Amino acid sequence: MNELYILMLSLHGLIRGSDLELGRDADTGGQILYVVELARSLARQQQVTKVDLLTRRIEDPTVSSEYARPVETLGKHARIIRLPCGPRRYLRKESLWPHLDQLVDRALLFLREQKRLPDVIHSHYADAGYVGMQLSQLLGIPQVHTGHSLGRSKHQRLLAQGRKPQALERQFNFRRRIATEEAVLQNASLIITSTPQESAEQYGLYTNYHPERAIVIPPGTDISRFAPPSRHIPHEPEVTRIIDRFLTHPRQPLVLAICRPEIRKNLGALIAAFGHSAKLREQANLAIVAGNRDDIRALDDAQSEVMTDLLLDIDRYDLWGKVALPKQHKPADIPGFYRLAARRRGVFVNPALTEPFGLTLIEAAASGLPVVVTEDGGPRDILAHCKNGLLVNPTDVGAIAAAIEYVLAEPSRWQRWARSGIAGVKNHYTWDAHVRKYLSALSRLLHHERKRIRRNIAIHQRSQRHPLPLVSQMLISDIDNTLLGDRAALRRFLAMLRATPPNLGFGVATGRTLDSAVKILREWNVPVPDVFITAVGSEINYGPELRPDVGWQNFIKHLWRRDAVENALRAVPGLTLQPLENQREFKLSYNVESAQLPPISEVRSLLREQNLSVQLIYSRQAYLDVLPVRASKGRAIRYLAYKWGLPLRAFLVAGDSGNDHEMLIGDTLGVVVSNHSPELSSLRGNEQIYFARTSYADGIAEGMAHYKFGTSITLETANDSEV
Repeated sequence: MNELYILMLSLHGLIRGSDLELGRDADTGGQILYVVELARSLARQQQVTKVDLLTRRIEDPTVSSEYARPVETLGKHARIIRLPCGPRRYLRKESLWPHLDQLVDRALLFLREQKRLPDVIHSHYADAGYVGMQLSQLLGIPQVHTGHSLGRSKHQRLLAQGRKPQALERQFNFRRRIATEEAVLQNASLIITSTPQESAEQYGLYTNYHPERAIVIPPGTDISRFAPPSRHIPHEPEVTRIIDRFLTHPRQPLVLAICRPEIRKNLGALIAAFGHSAKLREQANLAIVAGNRDDIRALDDAQSEVMTDLLLDIDRYDLWGKVALPKQHKPADIPGFYRLAARRRGVFVNPALTEPFGLTLIEAAASGLPVVVTEDGGPRDILAHCKNGLLVNPTDVGAIAAAIEYVLAEPSRWQRWARSGIAGVKNHYTWDAHVRKYLSALSRLLHHERKRIRRNIAIHQRSQRHPLPLVSQMLISDIDNTLLGDRAALRRFLAMLRATPPNLGFGVATGRTLDSAVKILREWNVPVPDVFITAVGSEINYGPELRPDVGWQNFIKHLWRRDAVENALRAVPGLTLQPLENQREFKLSYNVESAQLPPISEVRSLLREQNLSVQLIYSRQAYLDVLPVRASKGRAIRYLAYKWGLPLRAFLVAGDSGNDHEMLIGDTLGVVVSNHSPELSSLRGNEQIYFARTSYADGIAEGMAHYKFGTSITLETANDSEV
């Protein structure tokens, strides 16, 4: 496993290499820090030659111009790549869904420029999981996925709090997120979870979760930033000033919480614990570092509600002078906050209702600060390793107060827990420990992947060709009466194809369904094509695994009302629906009695009168295919040209009948075999369409020789090779 190239995807939030704006909003939290540090740590490993962290480019005057830089270096072998996706402005993650297919296309063009494909794609969170799944399926590259948080558990938790389902759907787009998570879990080769609890209880809510494809790897921490107070670390007066200006008696033990202002962080319970405990009010102070703000009213609605409630609760319990709630801090101040609390013999508290992992717990432990943490999720495992505090029920305000009192009560116990936390982090949560487990899991995954690829090549007898992003030319042929029809001609053509350079891709475009196309090609001993355009251009699939192009499906569903179209065509004489196996989600197929069928223009007008936008493909005066307005074999080829970054003249298309008409015209190179139907005669004279003198597959080979397409081998040379 030498010279690994790892592509990481993390799309939402604000990502940069330094001065991370953690807590700026709900999307810029622990995940951002994790992916940046993981990229850096992996790039330092000897067997890793390249790590690209791909995210969204943001050009918005309300955020730093650094988020608009196309490339940012993270180290010798790591960088952040920012690609345009949707509007230029900053968007919250729930608003990104409509633009993710565009990012798939941009990522494919980016990868084409690299001249080498990644060995693995590691996606983070559901939005990146969707993009990673498309890239994985399109390229045949294994996908590794880290959820960070999961839609099902969040949805259940918010419903339990009394939130209305419709309001939740409008705010969080749960239906699409959960469906995407199910699809990613089905596709991903490896799921990385932070804790056994996350694996069993949160991922376990999903139908497509396979525990055997998951591994628990606790996140690492850059402990060089986090250390206990000592005489070797200079005093941090700015950190002290930020906190102490709120406090009447600043020297008392400091209870610290650091998190984003979210409902699930349960900060109100921490205020209530202080409010109900006379001992805490008398003996300690509370500091809540909850992101940055200029004006609470300018925050998004959810954060504004949390911050407003905190201020109201401080007033309710009359905690003025006891609670610090700073408005602004720098990322570099965070380690100082932990050290200030440790210096004052305080405690770190995480009362979250649910906590998938709990990176702040590790930072606190590395800083020599004991903890009181929620018993939900990752904190159980962290405390089992660090032995530096107590677990509490986050819904029990009295238990939270009692636990904090207990930690502060005995100096010797406090000191023992402080030392234990420091040791536990060094033994279990460094980045070196994390990447060792990560790369070991990757090694096993890629070993199995290479065995699977070798097995597929043996089964399908494919020659070694470049993956699609690295091809420079693409041959696309119709199947019936073009590629197939003459076995001797086909043998000659396949011999010629095997002699072409590996940067020539080969695909088919047909009216057949995918299953039918695969079956007929197998019967004629045709190697599995790189691309299948089937169902008259309404479906695109790739390679021996028949990976679907979901982006194409999402593109052509525009204005498609299948049931309404079928109902409207019932009134048209001369049309009979073909058998069910010929019908597809994006295709209606009819047999035609040409003597009874009105002119196609009248059929089209009938549908337009009912506001039905469709594509009608009439071929051989015997068949009518009805497709979405954006679908056809020609449009599918143009979509491929865009997606894979190839000029249209890099495509040579071959056909014989009316349903090939559209893919033959335009900027592609075309060849019409001599056994073509009369419908194509009108194309004679087009300088980019060659009418072959020979039929079937010989005609395709003749066209390739005419254009010198993919090879300089002449038709005669190809014929001689079969003698």
